Amino acid sequence: MPNDATVDLIGSLAHAMGPVDGWESLAMILEFGEGFRSAYGYAYSPGAAITPVACEWPRIEAAVDAYLGGYYRPGDKLPVKILVQFDRTSGKYEVTFEDTDEDRWAVKPKNFRMMREQLRPKFD
Repeated sequence: MPNDATVDLIGSLAHAMGPVDGWESLAMILEFGEGFRSAYGYAYSPGAAITPVACEWPRIEAAVDAYLGGYYRPGDKLPVKILVQFDRTSGKYEVTFEDTDEDRWAVKPKNFRMMREQLRPKFD
């Protein structure tokens, strides 16, 4: 069962990604670089529809900070990335932390088709 901070984080991401008609699941990468923050990923709709999405950091910052507050103390080194996967139909989710590998889940022109499928939530 998700805690309130997880529910708030997923809700904040879903709301901030903007309007995507009929999406069933999402995969969002939260990136914590030196001096910057970003949130981007994909919304998956029925059939083959995949929509690239992004969030403006100020719209999700409070929810991200509250979520991270359950894992880190002020001044602790944050992970370099967090992958949030959520299936709206089943209510299942997964949050995966990446502490060191900045290239993990890197979406680039050469690999974006492969990555959007690799990031697609699959809960068995």
